[in-house]
Amino acid sequence: MRYALLALFLAAFPALAEPPQIDNVKVRKTGDTWRFDVTISHPDTGWDHYADAWRILDMQGNQIAIRELAHPHVEEQPFTRSLSGVRIPDGTTQVQVQARDLPGGWNPETKVITLP
Repeated sequence: MRYALLALFLAAFPALAEPPQIDNVKVRKTGDTWRFDVTISHPDTGWDHYADAWRILDMQGNQIAIRELAHPHVEEQPFTRSLSGVRIPDGTTQVQVQARDLPGGWNPETKVITLP
């Protein structure tokens, strides 16, 4: 009986173990700033469990910019959100993009982007 309850419990919460994934990143430079269009997939279930942000990091892990996501995207998967006006330090040729969810926090995996 214990094993059946454990199996039922684990089957009820499979999405909690899945961190948000960066599926695609499009980058373009406009003047002195950059625009990032980031596509994320995540099994959002509602306000208690959803992808709530993504950020741009330098290759040392320092945050350059962050895009907060204001609501769950339960019916819109994957979804793309943009961030404009990003200032990238001169001489930077690569950055990382990282996604976060509630309640799991930052996905330790990042997507490395070579700037055009």
